Amino acid sequence: MLNKVPEVTAIFWAIKILSTTVGETGADYLAVHVGLGTSLTAICMTGLLTVALLLQLSRRAYVPWIYWLTVVLVSVVGTQLTDLLTDKLEVSLYISTAAFACALAATFAVWYGAERTLSIHTIVTTRRELFYWTAILFTFALGTAAGDLATEALGLGFQLGVVAFGALIAAVTLSYYIGANPVLTFWLAYILTRPLGASLGDLLSQSRDYGGMGLGTIQTSIAFLTLIVGLVAWATFEGDGTRRAGPAQ
Repeated sequence: MLNKVPEVTAIFWAIKILSTTVGETGADYLAVHVGLGTSLTAICMTGLLTVALLLQLSRRAYVPWIYWLTVVLVSVVGTQLTDLLTDKLEVSLYISTAAFACALAATFAVWYGAERTLSIHTIVTTRRELFYWTAILFTFALGTAAGDLATEALGLGFQLGVVAFGALIAAVTLSYYIGANPVLTFWLAYILTRPLGASLGDLLSQSRDYGGMGLGTIQTSIAFLTLIVGLVAWATFEGDGTRRAGPAQ
Protein backbone atom coordinates (compact mmCIF):
# COMPACT_ATOMS: atom_id res chain seq x y z
CA MET A 1 0.00 0.00 0.00
CA LEU A 2 1.27 3.47 -0.92
CA ASN A 3 0.85 6.52 1.30
CA LYS A 4 -2.86 7.43 1.34
CA VAL A 5 -2.42 11.11 2.24
CA PRO A 6 -1.45 13.91 -0.20
CA GLU A 7 1.74 15.90 0.03
CA VAL A 8 1.43 18.88 2.36
CA THR A 9 1.63 21.82 -0.04
CA ALA A 10 -0.07 25.19 -0.45
CA ILE A 11 -2.78 23.41 -2.47
CA PHE A 12 -3.32 20.99 0.42
CA TRP A 13 -3.89 23.82 2.89
CA ALA A 14 -6.07 25.77 0.46
CA ILE A 15 -8.40 22.80 -0.07
CA LYS A 16 -8.37 22.06 3.67
CA ILE A 17 -9.51 25.59 4.59
CA LEU A 18 -12.13 25.58 1.84
CA SER A 19 -13.38 22.21 3.10
CA THR A 20 -13.72 23.50 6.65
CA THR A 21 -15.74 26.47 5.40
CA VAL A 22 -18.04 24.17 3.43
CA GLY A 23 -18.42 22.01 6.53
CA GLU A 24 -19.71 25.02 8.44
CA THR A 25 -21.94 26.57 5.77
CA GLY A 26 -23.09 23.25 4.31
CA ALA A 27 -24.15 21.90 7.69
CA ASP A 28 -26.02 25.13 8.47
CA TYR A 29 -27.75 25.08 5.08
CA LEU A 30 -28.96 21.49 5.41
CA ALA A 31 -29.99 21.78 9.06
CA VAL A 32 -31.64 25.21 8.94
CA HIS A 33 -32.58 26.24 5.40
CA VAL A 34 -33.47 22.81 4.02
CA GLY A 35 -35.12 22.07 7.35
CA LEU A 36 -33.53 18.70 8.09
CA GLY A 37 -32.58 19.72 11.59
CA THR A 38 -29.34 18.94 13.37
CA SER A 39 -30.10 15.30 14.17
CA LEU A 40 -31.30 14.25 10.71
CA THR A 41 -28.47 16.14 9.02
CA ALA A 42 -25.98 14.32 11.24
CA ILE A 43 -27.53 10.93 10.42
CA CYS A 44 -27.58 11.57 6.65
CA MET A 45 -24.05 12.96 6.55
CA THR A 46 -22.71 10.14 8.72
CA GLY A 47 -24.18 7.64 6.25
CA LEU A 48 -22.53 9.42 3.31
CA LEU A 49 -19.26 9.66 5.25
CA THR A 50 -19.35 5.91 5.94
CA VAL A 51 -19.68 5.19 2.21
CA ALA A 52 -16.90 7.63 1.32
CA LEU A 53 -14.61 6.27 4.03
CA LEU A 54 -15.12 2.68 2.89
CA LEU A 55 -14.27 3.79 -0.64
CA GLN A 56 -11.18 5.60 0.64
CA LEU A 57 -10.05 2.57 2.65
CA SER A 58 -10.49 0.29 -0.36
CA ARG A 59 -7.93 2.23 -2.42
CA ARG A 60 -4.27 1.23 -2.29
CA ALA A 61 -2.97 4.71 -3.05
CA TYR A 62 -4.00 8.34 -2.71
CA VAL A 63 -6.90 9.23 -5.03
CA PRO A 64 -7.52 13.01 -4.83
CA TRP A 65 -11.27 13.16 -5.38
CA ILE A 66 -12.00 10.30 -2.94
CA TYR A 67 -9.70 11.69 -0.27
CA TRP A 68 -11.09 15.23 -0.43
CA LEU A 69 -14.70 14.06 -0.64
CA THR A 70 -14.06 12.21 2.61
CA VAL A 71 -12.51 15.33 4.17
CA VAL A 72 -15.51 17.49 3.21
CA LEU A 73 -17.92 14.95 4.68
CA VAL A 74 -15.82 14.62 7.85
CA SER A 75 -15.98 18.41 8.11
CA VAL A 76 -19.79 18.38 7.98
CA VAL A 77 -20.08 15.50 10.46
CA GLY A 78 -17.57 17.10 12.83
CA THR A 79 -19.61 20.30 12.75
CA GLN A 80 -22.79 18.37 13.47
CA LEU A 81 -21.21 16.56 16.43
CA THR A 82 -20.53 19.90 18.10
CA ASP A 83 -23.93 21.30 17.14
CA LEU A 84 -25.68 18.25 18.58
CA LEU A 85 -23.90 18.69 21.89
CA THR A 86 -24.45 22.44 22.16
CA ASP A 87 -27.87 22.87 20.53
CA LYS A 88 -29.66 19.61 21.34
CA LEU A 89 -28.02 18.49 24.57
CA GLU A 90 -27.16 22.04 25.74
CA VAL A 91 -23.60 21.11 26.62
CA SER A 92 -21.42 24.13 27.35
CA LEU A 93 -18.90 25.04 24.65
CA TYR A 94 -16.23 24.99 27.35
CA ILE A 95 -17.09 21.38 28.16
CA SER A 96 -17.41 20.24 24.53
CA THR A 97 -14.09 21.89 23.63
CA ALA A 98 -12.38 20.15 26.55
CA ALA A 99 -14.07 16.83 25.74
CA PHE A 100 -13.01 16.86 22.08
CA ALA A 101 -9.49 17.93 23.07
CA CYS A 102 -9.29 14.92 25.41
CA ALA A 103 -10.69 12.62 22.70
CA LEU A 104 -8.10 13.87 20.21
CA ALA A 105 -5.29 13.52 22.75
CA ALA A 106 -6.41 9.97 23.53
CA THR A 107 -6.49 9.14 19.81
CA PHE A 108 -2.95 10.45 19.37
CA ALA A 109 -1.78 8.53 22.46
CA VAL A 110 -3.21 5.22 21.27
CA TRP A 111 -1.99 5.85 17.71
CA TYR A 112 1.55 6.62 18.87
CA GLY A 113 1.53 3.72 21.30
CA ALA A 114 0.60 1.31 18.51
CA GLU A 115 2.64 2.76 15.64
CA ARG A 116 5.39 4.87 17.30
CA THR A 117 4.68 7.71 14.87
CA LEU A 118 2.00 10.31 14.13
CA SER A 119 3.50 11.33 10.80
CA ILE A 120 1.07 11.61 7.90
CA HIS A 121 3.86 10.57 5.56
CA THR A 122 3.58 6.98 6.79
CA ILE A 123 -0.13 6.24 6.28
CA VAL A 124 0.66 2.96 4.53
CA THR A 125 -1.47 0.47 6.48
CA THR A 126 -5.20 0.24 7.11
CA ARG A 127 -4.68 0.51 10.87
CA ARG A 128 -2.72 3.74 10.51
CA GLU A 129 -5.34 5.11 8.16
CA LEU A 130 -8.10 4.36 10.66
CA PHE A 131 -6.12 6.21 13.33
CA TYR A 132 -5.63 9.07 10.88
CA TRP A 133 -9.33 9.48 10.04
CA THR A 134 -10.35 9.20 13.69
CA ALA A 135 -7.92 12.00 14.49
CA ILE A 136 -9.22 14.05 11.55
CA LEU A 137 -12.81 13.73 12.80
CA PHE A 138 -11.85 14.93 16.27
CA THR A 139 -9.79 17.83 14.87
CA PHE A 140 -12.89 19.04 13.03
CA ALA A 141 -15.12 18.61 16.08
CA LEU A 142 -12.56 20.29 18.35
CA GLY A 143 -11.98 23.10 15.86
CA THR A 144 -15.72 23.72 15.57
CA ALA A 145 -16.19 23.83 19.35
CA ALA A 146 -13.11 26.00 19.91
CA GLY A 147 -14.12 28.34 17.09
CA ASP A 148 -17.66 28.75 18.43
CA LEU A 149 -16.24 29.26 21.90
CA ALA A 150 -13.97 32.04 20.68
CA THR A 151 -16.34 33.84 18.31
CA GLU A 152 -19.59 33.42 20.26
CA ALA A 153 -19.04 32.63 23.95
CA LEU A 154 -15.95 34.84 24.26
CA GLY A 155 -17.37 37.46 21.90
CA LEU A 156 -14.56 37.76 19.35
CA GLY A 157 -16.99 37.89 16.44
CA PHE A 158 -16.42 36.54 12.94
CA GLN A 159 -13.99 39.18 11.64
CA LEU A 160 -11.74 39.12 14.68
CA GLY A 161 -12.02 35.33 14.73
CA VAL A 162 -10.61 35.13 11.19
CA VAL A 163 -7.76 37.46 12.15
CA ALA A 164 -7.01 35.69 15.45
CA PHE A 165 -6.95 32.16 14.05
CA GLY A 166 -5.06 33.32 10.97
CA ALA A 167 -2.43 34.86 13.25
CA LEU A 168 -2.14 31.63 15.25
CA ILE A 169 -1.63 29.63 12.05
CA ALA A 170 1.01 32.13 10.92
CA ALA A 171 2.80 31.68 14.26
CA VAL A 172 2.72 27.88 13.91
CA THR A 173 4.02 28.18 10.33
CA LEU A 174 6.86 30.42 11.47
CA SER A 175 7.78 27.98 14.23
CA TYR A 176 7.92 25.18 11.65
CA TYR A 177 10.37 27.12 9.48
CA ILE A 178 12.64 27.91 12.41
CA GLY A 179 12.94 24.27 13.42
CA ALA A 180 9.91 23.20 15.47
CA ASN A 181 8.80 19.56 15.28
CA PRO A 182 7.12 19.08 11.87
CA VAL A 183 4.59 16.51 13.10
CA LEU A 184 3.49 18.75 15.98
CA THR A 185 3.24 21.86 13.82
CA PHE A 186 1.25 19.99 11.17
CA TRP A 187 -1.39 18.84 13.63
CA LEU A 188 -1.57 22.23 15.34
CA ALA A 189 -2.10 23.91 11.97
CA TYR A 190 -4.64 21.26 10.98
CA ILE A 191 -6.67 21.91 14.12
CA LEU A 192 -6.47 25.70 13.75
CA THR A 193 -7.59 25.74 10.12
CA ARG A 194 -10.97 24.41 11.27
CA PRO A 195 -11.99 27.45 13.35
CA LEU A 196 -10.39 29.70 10.72
CA GLY A 197 -12.55 28.17 7.99
CA ALA A 198 -15.64 28.19 10.21
CA SER A 199 -15.16 31.86 11.11
CA LEU A 200 -14.60 32.68 7.45
CA GLY A 201 -17.74 30.77 6.47
CA ASP A 202 -19.82 32.55 9.10
CA LEU A 203 -18.35 35.92 8.12
CA LEU A 204 -19.35 35.39 4.49
CA SER A 205 -22.70 33.68 4.98
CA GLN A 206 -24.29 35.22 8.07
CA SER A 207 -26.51 38.27 7.77
CA ARG A 208 -25.16 41.74 8.41
CA ASP A 209 -27.29 41.91 11.56
CA TYR A 210 -25.10 39.17 13.04
CA GLY A 211 -21.78 40.59 11.87
CA GLY A 212 -21.55 38.74 8.56
CA MET A 213 -21.47 39.85 4.94
CA GLY A 214 -24.88 38.39 4.11
CA LEU A 215 -23.90 36.20 1.16
CA GLY A 216 -25.97 33.28 2.47
CA THR A 217 -25.04 29.67 3.18
CA ILE A 218 -25.99 28.26 -0.22
CA GLN A 219 -24.04 30.86 -2.21
CA THR A 220 -21.00 30.50 0.03
CA SER A 221 -21.16 26.70 -0.07
CA ILE A 222 -21.50 26.59 -3.88
CA ALA A 223 -18.65 29.06 -4.38
CA PHE A 224 -16.28 27.16 -2.11
CA LEU A 225 -17.30 23.75 -3.46
CA THR A 226 -16.55 25.04 -6.96
CA LEU A 227 -13.09 26.12 -5.83
CA ILE A 228 -12.53 22.74 -4.17
CA VAL A 229 -13.53 20.86 -7.33
CA GLY A 230 -11.21 23.04 -9.40
CA LEU A 231 -8.24 22.56 -7.07
CA VAL A 232 -8.82 18.80 -6.74
CA ALA A 233 -9.03 18.51 -10.53
CA TRP A 234 -5.78 20.45 -10.82
CA ALA A 235 -4.13 18.24 -8.17
CA THR A 236 -5.33 15.14 -10.02
CA PHE A 237 -4.00 16.40 -13.34
CA GLU A 238 -0.68 17.41 -11.79
CA GLY A 239 -0.37 14.01 -10.10
CA ASP A 240 -1.05 12.17 -13.34
CA GLY A 241 1.52 14.32 -15.09
CA THR A 242 4.09 13.61 -12.41
CA ARG A 243 3.50 9.86 -12.64
CA ARG A 244 3.80 9.93 -16.43
CA ALA A 245 7.02 11.92 -16.25
CA GLY A 246 8.48 9.79 -13.46
CA PRO A 247 9.97 6.88 -15.47
CA ALA A 248 11.69 9.26 -17.86
CA GLN A 249 13.48 11.16 -15.11
